[in-house]
Amino acid sequence: MNFNKIPSPIIQPEELITASAAIILIDASAGPNAPENYAKQHLAGALYVNLNTQLANVPANAGNGGRHPLPLPGQFAQVLGQLGISAQSHVVVYDDKNGANAAARFWWMLRAAGHTNVQVLNGGFQAAVEAGFPVSSGTEQPQPTSPYPFTHWQLPTATIDEVEAAAADINHMVIDVRDADRYNGLTEPIDLIAGHIPGAVNIPFSTNLDDNGLFLSATALKDKYITALAGTAPAKAIVHCGSGVTACHTILAMDYAGLPLPKLYVGSWSEWSRSNKKLVTKP
Repeated sequence: MNFNKIPSPIIQPEELITASAAIILIDASAGPNAPENYAKQHLAGALYVNLNTQLANVPANAGNGGRHPLPLPGQFAQVLGQLGISAQSHVVVYDDKNGANAAARFWWMLRAAGHTNVQVLNGGFQAAVEAGFPVSSGTEQPQPTSPYPFTHWQLPTATIDEVEAAAADINHMVIDVRDADRYNGLTEPIDLIAGHIPGAVNIPFSTNLDDNGLFLSATALKDKYITALAGTAPAKAIVHCGSGVTACHTILAMDYAGLPLPKLYVGSWSEWSRSNKKLVTKP
C-alpha cells in the first residue's frame, strides 16, 4: 500500500504539464470506438485501459451484478502489474468525458485497492490538449511489474438488498447520478426499463461540472452535497448510476470536496431493473 500523503484527487492540466515524467498516465476513455480513437490520438505517453475487459467482469446477464461488475481483486492486481503500476507509482487518469466515462471508475478502483497516489485530470483529454500537452498516436508500451499487492476492495460498496433497505430508511440516502430524463422514466438509452429505485434521489453527475466541463471548486461541491444530503452522513449514502461507472464521478467529487466517501452500488440500475425489485417508472 502507498502510505504517502493523499494528494488532491483532481489534477489540473497545467499541473500535469509540469509534473514528473515518472507519472503513469492512463487513458480510460470508453465506448465502442474507444480503442480506435486512442490509437488515432491520445495524450503522449498514456496507456489505454479497457472498461469492459480490464475494469469489469462483464456478465452474460446484467441481472447478475449489473453491466460492469468489479473484477476480482486478483484480476485487477494483474492488470495494474501489466500497466507497470506499483505501490510507489503516481498515476494520473483521464478520459474524453471529463472523468465520467471511466476515469473516475479507474480512480475509485485504485483507491479501493489501497493506492492513494492517483488523480483524475480535470477536463480530460480536451482540456489537456488546449493547455498544450502533447498528443501521440499508435500505442504506448507499458513497463510491466509484479501484480499489485492487494487482496480485497477497501472502499465501501453496497449490495442490492442494502440499497433496498437504505432507500426506505430516513437515516440513509440513495443517490442516482443519471440524468433526470432517465431517472424520471422518460428515456432509457441502455437498459431495458426507464425509471428509478423507489426512494432514490436524483443528483446528476453532470452537476459536478461547470459550463466549461471542469469540476466545480471543492468549496462549491462541499456546499452542494452537504445541502443535498440534508443531514444524512455521507457514509450513510449510497451512490449509483446505470452500471457503477459514472457513479464514481460523484464519489470523486465528494472526495474532492473533502467529504467522507459514500458507498458505491456497483450493480446500479442495470442490476436493479432486472431483479424483480420495485420500480418507479413513467406513469
